[in-house]
Amino acid sequence: MTSNNLNPHVVTLGTAGGPRWWTGEHAGERAGISTAVVVGDSVYLVDAGTGVGNQLMKAGYSPANLRGIFLTHLHSDHSIDLASLAIFGLFTLPADKEPIAIVGPGERGALPPVSPRASVPPQALYPQNPTPGTASMFDHLMQAYATDLNDRVINALRPSPLDHFNAQDIQIPAGAGYHPNDNPTPDEFKPFVIYQDELVTVSATLVKHPPIAPAFAFRFDTAEGSVTISGDTSPCENLVTLARDTDLLLHEAIDFDWVQRAYGSIGSLEAQASMDHHRRAHTSAEQAIEIATQAGARTLALHHLVPGTTPLSVWLSQASKFSGTYLVPNDLDKISFSRVQSEMTASR
Repeated sequence: MTSNNLNPHVVTLGTAGGPRWWTGEHAGERAGISTAVVVGDSVYLVDAGTGVGNQLMKAGYSPANLRGIFLTHLHSDHSIDLASLAIFGLFTLPADKEPIAIVGPGERGALPPVSPRASVPPQALYPQNPTPGTASMFDHLMQAYATDLNDRVINALRPSPLDHFNAQDIQIPAGAGYHPNDNPTPDEFKPFVIYQDELVTVSATLVKHPPIAPAFAFRFDTAEGSVTISGDTSPCENLVTLARDTDLLLHEAIDFDWVQRAYGSIGSLEAQASMDHHRRAHTSAEQAIEIATQAGARTLALHHLVPGTTPLSVWLSQASKFSGTYLVPNDLDKISFSRVQSEMTASR
């Protein structure tokens, strides 16, 4: 990778997490989770939450700028607008553009364990293919829109998404000891490269987001700086290793007080199971600060905020606990991870 005033930065296209449209006092202020990693004129998209296409255009980009789309895991709030991005995005792509890589988890390989709170084990949906990976999911999404696509391809001579997007599963290194239920986050797991071009090297590690597996965090290294994006995870040593000395760590955060308020008084099995999931699969702002500190990250920015309606003051109340730069970005905020720019500023 060579430096040529790449101005590497992220644009926080959407900063809310969770499979819902948030309502309440702060409703509508945060779109679904998605981050644009911008290097020069190229954009690398991490996750495709609700509204990602509109947010990408509001940021001044379009799918024509995309080189890759990277999915941290296959929960719906991270992938719900993948189909719209591919289908609507077709009409912004030049005919000679290289296919855009869609890179994400492979097939789970086994159903998740049944919640211990279940009185009767629920039945799996679509038992013939209950845990598809990224490539299979994208293929099925395009099949679901075959009526629309064939109408446009055959009659209107429009392009096919299969010619412009290349969906592929991340292959976990053999011998890592990974198992979706028994060992989803092997100890001392070494980050591995999943994508590389002349601008970026993208590395991945397995993180803890039970019961979904595999779940990944990604690190983008450029000639001028690095950014690490946690995906959804509880505190995880693998993430600390991946984020070591990173210029910017974007980490998820959940308001556990909200979890208690939202579910604690309901008493149903569903509410209790939801609380179980949130507590073992996510990270508080204070825990995110501990991770960033252990990794030596220069800047920590919280995103994938759950709930999306928590007042900003709740997240900012932890700021004094981090010795570096602490941010809680809004949608469409721009955050530099240029080490070159930071060094120039420090020398003035």
